Amino acid sequence: MCERLLHVLQGIKTIFKIYPLLSAPLNVTIRELEVNSAVVTWEILEGDPVIGFAITQQKKDVRMLRFIQEVNTTTRSCALWDLDEDTEYIVHVQSISMGGSSPPSQPVLFRTPKESEKMASKSPDEVTMEEFGQAAQLRAGELIIIVVVLIMWAGVIALFCRQYDIIKDNEPNNNKDKAKNSSECSTPEHPTGGATAT
Repeated sequence: MCERLLHVLQGIKTIFKIYPLLSAPLNVTIRELEVNSAVVTWEILEGDPVIGFAITQQKKDVRMLRFIQEVNTTTRSCALWDLDEDTEYIVHVQSISMGGSSPPSQPVLFRTPKESEKMASKSPDEVTMEEFGQAAQLRAGELIIIVVVLIMWAGVIALFCRQYDIIKDNEPNNNKDKAKNSSECSTPEHPTGGATAT
């Protein structure tokens, strides 16, 4: 029995050598805090065999929890999205290794701003990337409409010129043809045409 227990303990010791225990992530902070999003960043101890992370996000007084997990990454940040404005959230971060997860980090509490607060804090000259993207998209749409209208007008003008040339070319030819026909048929005796048979 003691030998069997010793064998189990050696197996556990081997597992811990292969997969050392991870320490909880350090310096967990919230950056780029917006009305509906934020970015959480953290650091890990040097030498920890981290292959991913897990984040728990929870509204302060609500039991519902969002769990974000990503493996095969060395990133030390994660975007939190679809947040409610003017709401308190609690975030924990865990490191993941081949042997399992670290203990959770110290909780980080933050509050998303109100839309009005965010707009008030933004200077009138400041343009966000989202607004810039929308403006560029709008300008591209306007440019496409302008080009289509110009092409259509060019087509209308080309059709008008073609029809005008056809009308102009046909009208003088008709007068000349009439003049030729009447002059071919006219004789000195009959100036208005109509040669007589004798």
